[in-house]
Amino acid sequence: MSALSRIDIKQLRVLHGLLQERNLSRVADQLGVTQQAVSDQLKKLRTTLDDRLFIRTSNGVIPTPYAESLQPKIDHILKALEDLLTPDELDLQAINKTFTISSTDLEQVVILPYLVEILRREAPGVKLAIKKLELDQLASALLTGEVDLVISNPDFVPPNYPSQCLYVEEYCCVASCDNQQVKDEMTIAEIARIPQLVVSPSRGDFTGAANQWFREQGHPRNVVLSVPTFTAAKACIAHSDLCGFIPSRLLPNTNLKKITLDKNIPGFEVISVWHQRSSQDPLHRWIRDQLLKITDKKREVP
Repeated sequence: MSALSRIDIKQLRVLHGLLQERNLSRVADQLGVTQQAVSDQLKKLRTTLDDRLFIRTSNGVIPTPYAESLQPKIDHILKALEDLLTPDELDLQAINKTFTISSTDLEQVVILPYLVEILRREAPGVKLAIKKLELDQLASALLTGEVDLVISNPDFVPPNYPSQCLYVEEYCCVASCDNQQVKDEMTIAEIARIPQLVVSPSRGDFTGAANQWFREQGHPRNVVLSVPTFTAAKACIAHSDLCGFIPSRLLPNTNLKKITLDKNIPGFEVISVWHQRSSQDPLHRWIRDQLLKITDKKREVP
């Protein structure tokens, strides 16, 4: 067994302390251990380094010449270990990096403009790449680093990944201002009979977020159109006899009228999600903090 494999950090800290204090009792107090524990570590060091290291006196210990020669090396090793465990200071002005976010167009309207404003002011070297939400590739994209952060509904993101809630969103039922089939106030049963549109990012299915809730009310809805974005949903509703459910932060819209229902459908959380390997990255943590600050301000969408 090599000498290196027989030495550990506790022994180095004992050696460092004794070289400074030259007293076993004081070193034990500093390290929060017993004096016997310090003596045991010193015994191991003597065997490993093949030197007495310290000579006992009536006032403490005196280092041998060999022990004194080790002091600058021990200082350097412990300083290097301390630096290893100390997070690098984040110099935002010096960073040149691309950060990739995957999200729906809801978050691109509600959050992105304010994040861009902050980045241009505080971290101008950070390039921001926004990708559409590819639901079936999110887990692998986060794992490989193709995507740094996902902002979306919890139902769309991979489970068991680190996340934080940014805000809670509500749905509003809307139809075209020209749609004569709808009234300003309607029941769930009435609205379920109106042909509807759902937003399904990347999958193009017809389930939508509220399908299960409508079935639980005893009024399955008639979904005839699936689109990948809320932007497309607003345009299609505005030019058809369809109705749909749009996040409240994307309203008002001059081409759409809001329908008040006798029951409110459940809202949803908007969360940010990342891979565990990015949890301690300084830039990643800073951007996550900025997202929280943006959403805490509850700014209205222009």
